[in-house]
Amino acid sequence: MQRTLRNLAVALVAGTFAVAAGAQDKAEKAAPKKAAASPSSAKASGKVVVNGVTIPQSRIDAMNKELTAQGQPDNAERQQAIREELVNREVLAQAAQKRGLDKNPDVAAQMDMARQAVLVRALFESEIKANPITDAELTKQYEQFKTSMGTNEYKVRHILVDKEDDAKQIIADLNKGGDFAKLAKEKSKDPGSKENGGDLDWGPSARYVKPFADAVTSQPKGQISAAPVKTDFGYHIIRVDDVRPLKVPEFNEIKEQFRQRAQQQQVQKMVMDLRQRAKVEGVQ
Repeated sequence: MQRTLRNLAVALVAGTFAVAAGAQDKAEKAAPKKAAASPSSAKASGKVVVNGVTIPQSRIDAMNKELTAQGQPDNAERQQAIREELVNREVLAQAAQKRGLDKNPDVAAQMDMARQAVLVRALFESEIKANPITDAELTKQYEQFKTSMGTNEYKVRHILVDKEDDAKQIIADLNKGGDFAKLAKEKSKDPGSKENGGDLDWGPSARYVKPFADAVTSQPKGQISAAPVKTDFGYHIIRVDDVRPLKVPEFNEIKEQFRQRAQQQQVQKMVMDLRQRAKVEGVQ
């Protein structure tokens, strides 16, 4: 929900650029020249006031922060568009309150949930800022990742079936000269690879569950499984088509991905800790 609201805000502001520019051009053409020399007190002070209600600077700052995070350049046009958008929102919000919509239980619940979402995001950001992930921690994770990936990657095909007897029959058919790709299309229950003749493309053994990975790393290139390989998914007939050295991306190439993952784990741990200490009733 928070992402949708944020995207909507960005879209509204982007759309307001054109509206604001057009409105400004019309106003400059229609307004007497004398009026341009006599700005209102609100304009002179830099404040934006709608029906007597001053739009706080904090709203302008918050929208500027969101747009900067989206990569939009900060310039006079953006500032004008932000003010136009906040005026639109204030006008609409005032109209909604006059109709009593803020007293509607459904609307009140949505407003409360939006408030909670903002607080939750602020808490996450505060936790990450208070406990930054160091490069030393990321380097340690990267080295563990490199070790787990192994030294080679494999181009693998497989056929997956439910029953061991069916797998044994397929192995027998292959040993008699059966076409692996054809049998995969006919027999395999893996929707992600069967139409490609069972091809799983290149990848390290760490990609697969342990029994499958063990078979891949121990099996000679070009040969099929001597016996079906059982996993939680069923029974596999495996053929390793090729092997090559694995090139792991350099640390700096994927450091930020490790940082994001570490931050997610950090936040998840905080949530679990808070939940364990909380007194919760009425939930099974």
